Amino acid sequence: MVISAFVCPIPMMPLLRSFNWPHLIACLLVAATTVLLSFGALVTTYEAAMAVPDWPATYGHNMFLFPLAEWLGGPWDLFLEHGHRLLGAIVGIITLVLATTVWIRATSTTVRWLSVAAVLLVVAQGALGGARVLLDDTTVAKAHACTGPLFFAVTMALAVLTRKGGSMPSPRIAAGLCASLPVVAYAQLVAGAQLRHLDPATPPSAFHALVGAHVLLAIVVAGLAIASAVATRRGENPGARRWAVAAVVLVTLQILLGLGTWVTKYGLPSAILPDSWRLAEPLVARSGQGAVTVTAHAVLGMVILGVGVALALAAAGSERGATSDFQAASLGRKRGVMA
Repeated sequence: MVISAFVCPIPMMPLLRSFNWPHLIACLLVAATTVLLSFGALVTTYEAAMAVPDWPATYGHNMFLFPLAEWLGGPWDLFLEHGHRLLGAIVGIITLVLATTVWIRATSTTVRWLSVAAVLLVVAQGALGGARVLLDDTTVAKAHACTGPLFFAVTMALAVLTRKGGSMPSPRIAAGLCASLPVVAYAQLVAGAQLRHLDPATPPSAFHALVGAHVLLAIVVAGLAIASAVATRRGENPGARRWAVAAVVLVTLQILLGLGTWVTKYGLPSAILPDSWRLAEPLVARSGQGAVTVTAHAVLGMVILGVGVALALAAAGSERGATSDFQAASLGRKRGVMA
């Protein structure tokens, strides 16, 4: 009798149903993808992509059954590459769970099809990762580096659009500036991926063009972040204002990391001379401090893209329209339980 008095009054099922599961899973997916991208950036920094020469197996073992002692106690390159594969599998599972959840729950059509896009992208990303190992091809590595941030952008959109609540749209000019930020940020990531996976045989003229494009796009991203913060500083959209301020802070830090990355990889130019552009200068990115700087620069670029997506959606007032179906369904279930 005493036990039943404690257990019976607790309506567990209604309590579980009241949770915004799509949003919780989407946030979990964003967190897991951030860790995955960080591991991927470290793999590139340490040139560890070929630490495991076979795929999807790991030295002949089932990927999930590879001996733990050999993974944790093995070479650093092996730890990074195998860990990257395990994290990719975990992210893939979470993506499938999220897609299933948003199709079962009464979410909007936009969210449902975004979840399908996330599934397709994570499958494509896994296939590109496998092809990069099997073919040992730099071009595939570049494509792999461009698809990852795109998947992260979709996960951020899902996390924002599944959140309860909403805000009024920002004025048209402000919304346009905010929407432009993730587009340019992604273009800059693509240029950065070409530099990260640069073929040693690349002619100096192509290297100069890539660096110029990367720097020019960085300036545009910084300008858009500042303009978005100014345009959203007033009005009835505090969400857009907060995301815009976050974008400015992150872009400022990214510029500092970019300068540090250049010094880490190519040294400190003594003068603005052709000698300072030589690709033959020794790379020191494998040192501890250098690896942190270079990897943080790559990861922060992807985070800026995600923040830009959240800013664009907040400025457009998309949160309200995307979650209205879920809120209506939740309200209906609550009324049914109370009845």
